Amino acid sequence: MHPLAYEELPVPAGVEPFRPEEHPGLTVWFTGLSSAGKTTIATEVRRRLLRLRMRTEVLDGDSLRKHLSSDLGFSKQDRDTNIRRIGFVANLLSRNGVIVLVAAISPYQEVREEVRSKIGRFAEVYVNAPLQVCERRDVKGLYKKARRGELRHFTGIDDPYEPAPDLECQTHLESVSECADKVMRLILSSRMQK
Repeated sequence: MHPLAYEELPVPAGVEPFRPEEHPGLTVWFTGLSSAGKTTIATEVRRRLLRLRMRTEVLDGDSLRKHLSSDLGFSKQDRDTNIRRIGFVANLLSRNGVIVLVAAISPYQEVREEVRSKIGRFAEVYVNAPLQVCERRDVKGLYKKARRGELRHFTGIDDPYEPAPDLECQTHLESVSECADKVMRLILSSRMQK
């Protein structure tokens, strides 16, 4: 047997096997500028899904870049590769019945559409806040570094962002709770459409 092959094991008596077709996964991709509120909303949505006993996971762009894509820079090619890697992980989880909440800047529409086509059950949420609001919220000081020229290819400063959402959350006008309500409605309606 190939070392990566899985052996078919019998299901123990009294245990119901997990059937992904009965619990379809879904990927919700939160996209927008740095400090727009993507991870904050995704984390609140995850909390609500867990209360409903739904299988869910947040894939945070900052964490994934550090652990999965630390070999990449911020050129368009590297950003696209990073998004493809995140999409691969999201697909693995969602095809196994997990509601995956990806929070990643993902500035380019073309690669997001590529990922959408591979995952299938996919919804894009544009977490929208004006650049000035994001700059005020920026606890990492990334916008200041970008404005000083210390960071190149920084989305919103010297690199574009291309929105094309299924849903928009305007975090400068809506609370985290209001945004999470909108996303929950999207998820619950999407889960009904198997």
